[in-house]
Amino acid sequence: MVPPPPAAATVVAGAVIENGRVLLAQRATPPELAGRWELPGGKIEPGETPQDALVRELREELGIDVTVDEPVGVDVPLPSGHVLRAYAVRRVAGTPSALDHDAVRWVGAAELHEVDWVPADREWVADLVAMLG
Repeated sequence: MVPPPPAAATVVAGAVIENGRVLLAQRATPPELAGRWELPGGKIEPGETPQDALVRELREELGIDVTVDEPVGVDVPLPSGHVLRAYAVRRVAGTPSALDHDAVRWVGAAELHEVDWVPADREWVADLVAMLG
């Protein structure tokens, strides 16, 4: 078994799931990804665990507080050399707002295959459909 990469090489994303839907965020930047949808998240800062980074990122990007649960699917290699890792998260406070994105929306399992995903996040569609059951 290959050990996971160091935290500094990992980017985290959160699958906020409620009432049979997952929360997606629409990228504002960079230009080649603007307008496409993703699971929100971001880079791990020095000294943070992936879970701590995800809690911070979702507070900054969406204005929500979450608890982090299990990983979703597989880690996805990014062109930058980083690895993208998704976690299931539960919202415990706040109403999601697009603070760092163009928009946010809740999507059900039947819609996930129709979303214009950022390429890396498309890797988790089957996992998300299974989670939404």
